[in-house]
Order: sequence, then C-alpha cells, then structure tokens
Amino acid sequence: MSVSTAALDQSICAPLPVLGADVTVPLVTGGDVTYAALDYAASAPALQRVWDDVAAYAPYYGSVHRGAGYLSQLSTDLFESSRTTVADFLGCRPEDQVVFTRSTTDSLNLLASALPADCQVFVFETEHHASLLPWRDARVTYLDAPRTPAEAVATLERALAGRDPHGPALVCVTGASNVTGELWPVKELTSAAHAHGARIVLDAAQLAPHHPVDIADLDVDWVAFSGHKLYAPFGSGVLAGRADWLRDAEPYLAGGGASRKVARRADGGVDVEWHTTPARHEAGSPNVIGVYSIAAACRALTEAGFDRLVAREQQLVTRVREGLAGVPEVRVLSLFGDDAPRVGVISFVVEGWNSSHFAAALSAEYGIGVRDGLFCAHPLVRTLLGSEPQEPGECGAPEAEPGERSLNAIRVSFGAGTPDEHIERFLGAVRELVRTGARWSYRTEDGRCVPDRGAAQV
Repeated sequence: MSVSTAALDQSICAPLPVLGADVTVPLVTGGDVTYAALDYAASAPALQRVWDDVAAYAPYYGSVHRGAGYLSQLSTDLFESSRTTVADFLGCRPEDQVVFTRSTTDSLNLLASALPADCQVFVFETEHHASLLPWRDARVTYLDAPRTPAEAVATLERALAGRDPHGPALVCVTGASNVTGELWPVKELTSAAHAHGARIVLDAAQLAPHHPVDIADLDVDWVAFSGHKLYAPFGSGVLAGRADWLRDAEPYLAGGGASRKVARRADGGVDVEWHTTPARHEAGSPNVIGVYSIAAACRALTEAGFDRLVAREQQLVTRVREGLAGVPEVRVLSLFGDDAPRVGVISFVVEGWNSSHFAAALSAEYGIGVRDGLFCAHPLVRTLLGSEPQEPGECGAPEAEPGERSLNAIRVSFGAGTPDEHIERFLGAVRELVRTGARWSYRTEDGRCVPDRGAAQV
C-alpha cells in the first residue's frame, strides 16, 4: 500500500524551519517556483534556530583563548561549552576528547596523522573518499563490498584474523552510506574489531544528522562528522573519542594554541612542550562561529526530539521508495536489499537516461536540487552499477540504451527540514520526465549538464 502526503502522520512532528525555505528559483520553461532542496547528503540547509543562535552571539565575537577582555572571555567560554555540548550529544565517555576540525575529511586525516607506527588499517571499498583515502602512510587493507550486514562482519573478521594481534590496527567504517543510505552494523563491526585487538573509527557524516549517535553505547573508539551536514553552516567538523593516540601524536598543525610552552635553547634551537588536551590539534585561531553553530545544531535536534525526527524521516523514506517503485524504468541502488534500514539518502538510475541529464531537468524544469555522479564514493557506485571507470557521455543524449548499464547515478536526500511537498514534487517530476521526456534541450558546459539557453522548448 502506498503512502500519500495526506496519510503522513503529522502528529509525529513538523519539518524543522531551515534557511532558504522560501527561496524561489527561475524555471527554464518560465516562471518561478520555491526551491526544493533534496541534496541534504552533500550539505543540509542550516536550521533557522542555528542561524538565530549564531546571530545572537555575533556582536560579542572575540578572540578565543587569547584575550583578557570581556568579549574574549565570553567567546572562550562559548567555545569550550560547545565542546561539552557536542560531547553530550555524542554520548562521549568521561575520558574522551572532542577535537574541532574543519570537516569529516579533516577529522579522519587528523586521525590518520596520529596513527602509531606500523599501524594496519582496514577499510571497506564502499566508503566515501573521506574515509577511504586518508590512510596513505599506513598499511591499508581494502575490503570488498559486502552484500549483507552479516557478510560485512564476516569479511572484517576474516581480514583481522590474519593480522599480528600485538600490533596496532584501526578499522574505519561508515554509519550510513552516502550512496544508498543503508545503515551499517556498527555495533557488530565494533565487537569484531575489538575481539581482534583493533580499534574502530565511525564516519558519522551521514548518520549523525539522521539518527542518534552514542559513542559509549556503540563502543566505537572515535566518531567523525561535519557541521554542514548537521544543519550548521560550513567550516567545522568534529573528531571525538579516545585521547591516547591523539595525545601521543605530533600536533596536526604546529603553531600557537597547540603549544603549552616554547623556549630557546642555548644552541639556538627551540624546545616545545605541546598540550595534551584537544588544543594539541587545534593550532591557530579557532573557528568559533563554526564550532558554536555545531553545538547549536546539537541542541536544536535534541530539543526537537530526535526520535520524532527519525520517525518522520522514515515516513518520507517510505514515500520516496514506494513512489520510485511505481516507475518501472527506475532502479534504486542497494547493497543490503530492500528491507535494509536506511536514512533519507536514496540513489537510483533511470533506464535510457543519462543521470546528469535527468538531474539537470529536475533542476531547470521543476526547481528540484538533487545530485548526480559517483558521490565521492567511486568504487561503491561502480560496484552497484556494474560499470568500469570511464568518462560519462554527453548530457543531452541517453548514456545507455534500454537494458544497458548506467555510468553514474542520481541521488535524492532529505532530512529534518524537508517539507512533504518537496517529496511529492520530486516524485511527480520523475514520473513526468520518464513518461514524456524533458521539455528543454541540454548541453554539456564545463563538465556539467545545463539547459541550452539558445534552444527552444522540445
């Protein structure tokens, strides 16, 4: 049975107010329409509550950890209290540290720089590039894409069984796929890692905005995520978890703030005593606005009732999946199958369509923003599509004949700020494009599929 907009349970909760909710965009066919932001997996719109909190603080902006003045002290207190807020949001253990970074990518590169000598890293090929690529200075084992959660655990256990149990090892795994939205068996993978003497870092970039993350409950060693996916403005991220590897590593950046004491030696050199606190890896003037916005987002999601937000999002997931299932030409991509639990991230291909052409038509003709391509997860998408690396075709023509394999995919993603109307408009647009085709001509420009402004309607 399909779920209509009217059937959605409005008692669960309404969409949270976000910036840009009333922004209108021009359509190539004429007129304007309210923009439907359905690319949350790339960057979610900032919550209005977050923006208001930041605006209220902005007049009191001052240097952090540097000044004796009132605004500097206020900013320092706000920066450090934000660390506590994030720790509470993640269910950190008392001994855990929260380090502020620029993004998930920055967080995982920081952890990569802190690995002990001769550390082995185990990572599935299904990871986003942010967690697939930072481990260049370690011995890396890339694990094949599993087709069930149980296979993921078994694959990891086989890989770990062959390693030296006395040497350091790290497993890196996503919490929710940025391609399929599927939830990974984090608890089971953590148990397997710890049973073989390895540590584990959770890439929660796609999990934290959609589902509560509890470090102590999951028993993971570290969690990484980005503010711009958690309904906060760009520019800040988090690495939270065990302190020992971070405390023993050289500072991620050398400079002011990371150093506790610096003195000249008689031979002309410099002796440095580095902090052992999170400041060790936060050299330079910190992004206090970005940090505070992450903390504001954590508070907003908690106060809104995360369970209610999850319940509403699951209704939207069901609506999208059932709507796409009603279009025979659409194939939804999945590793674990239709029954796998997932967040509001869904990728698909349309038979006979170039994915870039389809996404461009959604934008230009319907005011709907999605993403097309390989989503910075090239090995995973190619596994799901059964395709080899190659250049995509021109956007104005079908990239594959009916029955042939597509070269890239379309991703629709949504969350706490998504109105029901955006979902219905998207599903209606998919049905219409498949049934009648695009109403405009498109061409490739700088690698992107765009409307041909010099052409007439098709």
